[in-house]
Amino acid sequence: MQVILLEKVANLGNLGDVVKVKDGYARNYLIPTGTARRATEAAIKEFEAKRAELEKAAAEKLAAAQAQAEKLSGITVQIAQKAGVDGRLFGSVTTYDIAQGLGKLGFEVAKAQVRLPTGPLKTVGEHPVSVALHTDVVVDITVSVVPESD
Repeated sequence: MQVILLEKVANLGNLGDVVKVKDGYARNYLIPTGTARRATEAAIKEFEAKRAELEKAAAEKLAAAQAQAEKLSGITVQIAQKAGVDGRLFGSVTTYDIAQGLGKLGFEVAKAQVRLPTGPLKTVGEHPVSVALHTDVVVDITVSVVPESD
């Protein structure tokens, strides 16, 4: 299916690109989320009329993400979890826990934006974690996992 992208999509294209994707990806993800529209003649003409407005909105999103990235860079989030004597956790620290920790510090981050390169954190210590605020803006933070004191 041919779709026209209404915003930048990672590994697919930029705003305004007409790309061919599988029907299910277009119907179930791109179109319902407002990321793309079917590339019909009418849709392409309508897009060209709104192009400047959409580019301005995309630039504003990028600027907001960059501003938040400046505040977020270098932040250390401390998370307390139950741990054994050897430093292994009885559970794990997931993207949800990290997003909650950032929320307590005043940063609104969705759990889908938190990137754990090696999966959930299962040991006590400091771990590097990436937060993707925008497709072009990725910030590295430190998550400090400490044993919970009873």
